[in-house]
Amino acid sequence: MELTLTEERNPLTTNIDTLPTLDMLMLINTEDQKVALAVRAELSNIASAVDAIALRMQRGGRLIYMGAGTSGRLGVLDASECPPTFGTPREL
Repeated sequence: MELTLTEERNPLTTNIDTLPTLDMLMLINTEDQKVALAVRAELSNIASAVDAIALRMQRGGRLIYMGAGTSGRLGVLDASECPPTFGTPREL
């Protein structure tokens, strides 16, 4: 498995702040599309993880998020959205 760092500067967007607005937005949109393709390539692995997590939660297990900064806040956001979106008990 190749280790990919997520906090490196993207060489394709080095001068994004100097671009005209439309070019900037097109560049952002192009880079955003890569995320969907990367996720698609991993859908079978993601499905396996979701199924394993769901099975363990049905047996009384827990899903624990760990993160700091934005990652931590996104975990809190996910947790707050589960009851109204999926009907999960608030204490879960």
